Amino acid sequence: MTCRAVILARGLGTRMRRDDAAASIDAAQAAAAATGAKAMMPVGRPLVEHLLTAVADAGLRAATLVIGPEHAAVREHFRSHPPRRLVLDFAEQSAPLGTADAVMAAEPRVREPSFLVLNGDTWYPPEAIRAVACATAPAFGAFDAAALVRLGNVTEERVLAFALCEIGSNDTLCDIIEKPASDHPLATAPRRTVSMNLWHLPTAAFAALRGVRPSARGELELVDAVRSMITGGARVLAVPLATGVLDLSTRHDITMVTALLRGRVVDY
Repeated sequence: MTCRAVILARGLGTRMRRDDAAASIDAAQAAAAATGAKAMMPVGRPLVEHLLTAVADAGLRAATLVIGPEHAAVREHFRSHPPRRLVLDFAEQSAPLGTADAVMAAEPRVREPSFLVLNGDTWYPPEAIRAVACATAPAFGAFDAAALVRLGNVTEERVLAFALCEIGSNDTLCDIIEKPASDHPLATAPRRTVSMNLWHLPTAAFAALRGVRPSARGELELVDAVRSMITGGARVLAVPLATGVLDLSTRHDITMVTALLRGRVVDY
């Protein structure tokens, strides 16, 4: 498959670093949580190894991990655990300025005509990755909220912590709202569509990413680049996905994610 996976693993993990005595995790998991490096969380094996396995199972053959300058241990880990099925390299985001900036850090590594963007702290089923990768870019994974709650570890209360999407005719993305208020029309709709940051973008998207300005949260956000593409006339396809994901946001997620990944073969 001629697209590359760009995996965003640079986040600060602020919520994960908060000490929570109520979370039942082991010493290795507590140590990883204290660093905030969620992608390296040992859930049997590091979460990112499970994600890379899913990427390889989906048919991709190249991946770039976007990490920070303080993440030398991540590079060292993969020197000791080299990939077998993927060509893996690294891009460095010098500061945690937001998702648009993180994707921009990978631009020199993307030599393919299109690329996937995935969160490094989320496990996506291989079939979801494959469906988005097989769609004509630009496209994104349009997750059904009810399926996320039923089939993954996302609770009903947490749905609004993600981005909700307005989908128009012909499965076209019309708008996307990050962390909407509970009374927003997209939040109160009988059927809600959630973006879990699984995107298939053409390399032309880098021009839109370079034009992003800080959001109200002070971050350079990927969704603002997508909005710019839509305003410029691009059709962004919504790939409907009735499946769950495993999202690792807080220490309370670790036990469930570990249990749900138990028995999965890691082979990337």
